[in-house]
Order: sequence, then C-alpha cells, then structure tokens
Amino acid sequence: MSEEPRAEANSEAAPAQAAGRSQGYLQLFLSLHLPAVAIGLGTGMATPVLPLFAKSFDVSVGVAALVFVATMAGGFAASLPAGYAIDRFGRRKVLLAGPVIAAGAAFLVATSDSFTQLLIYRFIGGWGQQMWTVSRLTVIADTGSDRSRARQITSMFGIQRVGMLSGPLAGGLLAAAFGLRVPFVVQGVVTLLAVIPSFFVVRETAPGHSAAAGPRADAAPEQQEYSWRSLLRPPIPALFSAQYLATTARGATLGGGVLFLFAAYAYDSGPAELGILSSAMAVVGIPITLAAGYLMDRFGRMVTIVPGQALMGAGMVFLAVVAIAPLSFTAFVIGFVWVHVVNSMLSGSMQVLGSDIAPAHARGRFFGAGRMVSQAGFMSAPLSFAVLTGISGFGAAFFFLAGAGGVSALLLAFVVKETLAKR
Repeated sequence: MSEEPRAEANSEAAPAQAAGRSQGYLQLFLSLHLPAVAIGLGTGMATPVLPLFAKSFDVSVGVAALVFVATMAGGFAASLPAGYAIDRFGRRKVLLAGPVIAAGAAFLVATSDSFTQLLIYRFIGGWGQQMWTVSRLTVIADTGSDRSRARQITSMFGIQRVGMLSGPLAGGLLAAAFGLRVPFVVQGVVTLLAVIPSFFVVRETAPGHSAAAGPRADAAPEQQEYSWRSLLRPPIPALFSAQYLATTARGATLGGGVLFLFAAYAYDSGPAELGILSSAMAVVGIPITLAAGYLMDRFGRMVTIVPGQALMGAGMVFLAVVAIAPLSFTAFVIGFVWVHVVNSMLSGSMQVLGSDIAPAHARGRFFGAGRMVSQAGFMSAPLSFAVLTGISGFGAAFFFLAGAGGVSALLLAFVVKETLAKR
C-alpha cells in the first residue's frame, strides 16, 4: 500500500474516531453523570427539610431520626433482590426502573399524612436509589475497560457529590418560600427528567442476554445458572470482609455521622460551624475522588486503597487520642479534615476493586451483595459508636473504628492483593 492511500485512510479514520469518542462521552454523561447529579441533588434537598418535616408530626428527636434510617434500610433490603433481577432480567430494566421508583417515592413523601407513611415512602426511595446504583455499577463492569473503569466509577460518586452540595441550599430555600412538601416534589421532577435520556441511550450489556428476549438459549451454562455459589469463590469472601470493615470505619464520616455527635457533646459545637466544615470538605473531596480514579487506572487499584484504609485507621487513632487526652477543638478539626480527605480518596474504591473480580455471569448479584455489605458497614459505625461510648467512652469507640480500618488494609494487602495486573 502506497503512502498516499494510507494517509487518506488515516485522515478519514481520524474524524470517525473523534466522533465515536464524542458520542461515547455524551452517552456516558446522559446515562451516568446526569442521573448521578439528579439523585445527589434530591438527596441533598431532602437533608435539611426532613427533620422539620418529621417534627411536624409531633415525634421526638430520637424517633425523627428514623427518616434517615428508613432510606438506608431500603437500600440494604434492595441490594440482593436488585442484584438478582439485574442478572435475571437484564441491566437496562433495573437501571431505568430505579430512578422512576425513587422519583415516585419522593412524590409520595410530599403527600404523607402520618409519620408512618413518611417512613414507608423513604424506605421505597432508598430501594429505588439502590437499584440504580447496583445496576449502574454492573453496566460499568460490563462495558468499561481495565484502564478506564476506576475513573468511571469514581466519577459517578464524585459527580453525585456535586448534587449533594447544592441540594441543601436549594431545598432550604424552596421549603422557606413554598412549604416543607415542595422540595420533595421538585426532587421527583428532577429525578424523572434526568432519567429520560437513559431510555434512549442505555443498551443491554449483560453477557448472553438481550433486552427483548432475556437470556439466550445458547448462552454458556454458567450464564444461565443463577446460583449464589459463585460468590463464595476466593477472593470474593475476603473482599467482602474487607469491604465491611472498611465501610464500618468510613461510616463515621457519612453525613457527618458520629463525628458530629462527638463534637456536639465534647465541644458543644453548633450545627453552623460543623456544617461549614463538612461542606468545605465535600468541595475539596471532589477532585481528590477523581484523582484517585486516575491513579487506580494508571498504577493499580491498591495504590490508593491500601494506604487509604491504613490512613483511615490512623486518623481514627488520632481522634481517639483527641477524645482521651482531651485535646482542643483545633485538634478535633485536624482529625476531622484528616479522615474526610482520606474518605474522599476511598470513595468508590471498593466497587472498582470488585468490578475487576466480579464473575461475568453474576455481576448483578455480586454488586448487590457488595452494596448490602457496604450498607451493613455504614450502619455498624453509629451502632458500635453508641454501644462503646456508653460502655467505655469516646476513646474506645474511635479505637474500634481504627481497628476496622487497619484490619481492612491488611486483608486487601495480603489476601485480595492487586487485581488490575491479573486482568
């Protein structure tokens, strides 16, 4: 082949490749980033409004806290059924149904006539959000390459934070201007509008599966078998154990979590200063999360995960010392910043690691089980903190969380090990 025809072929191929990349970026934005921002925005709008909405039903503070637990419980309960449905009926159906259910639940919350109804609708909303998260992770595992999967997953979590940052301000202004129910109506509308493009751009990605006919009759036997036994093959049990311990340690930072509780009781801190500090950490955390995704794709998954879990454990040890000494509020702020920066580095990291080892014929169940493990870990953080604080004080509670982070780092370093090179 002469140089001239080859040059002409290259010149014709370049625009096609560029167009393909642009189309891929657009599809990624419409199917991943746009719904993530909408779901984050809805979650953020509800955060400052829910306590007041719950209070309007004349319930105590302890009972009112159940509005947040209900959403987490819905996500926990949805994990395994959503994973099974993803493998059995296809990724696309569950991916599209999740935001629709979440939007419907938001509309129902706005019509709540009793506190019991409010809890039920919040539970349904958590179920819908978990369906979207599990199916979206599965689609990324199906389609993402080894060298881009970490960036796709961490960008989903990072972009969702953008919505969560702007949501509280929007929700507070809407509630002040139009009433406590209006932010939930807006949440439902935004979620529905954001998922509409997905109906046109999302395609079925399950191996041996078509959107119209379900699993093919000629698919490999392991693709037709819907057994959970594949999730017991090494190193999956070790990964789930490390994931539970990791999220237990990180659960202290979730939504302020037990750190807010400690600051309120130990330093009489008000919500304003803690809210400003938390928002600042959320803004700083977005580029850290995106950078961690790049590093995992470039140098391997463990380059951020193992040091991050170790640093999380060390940060909890520092907070234990702050509580036992006791040290000043400035020392607490240093510990607060420490663990939140590390948490940003770890956001989505366990899902990235899991996407490398998830069995192709059981990815939905794998991520469903993984998300259930994560939810259990996040719930274990405040529970263990409450029990240990009552028995031995804040120091013992922080030391327990430190141990969870440290053991997780050891499991990941010596049992699970690196997954990117293997593939």
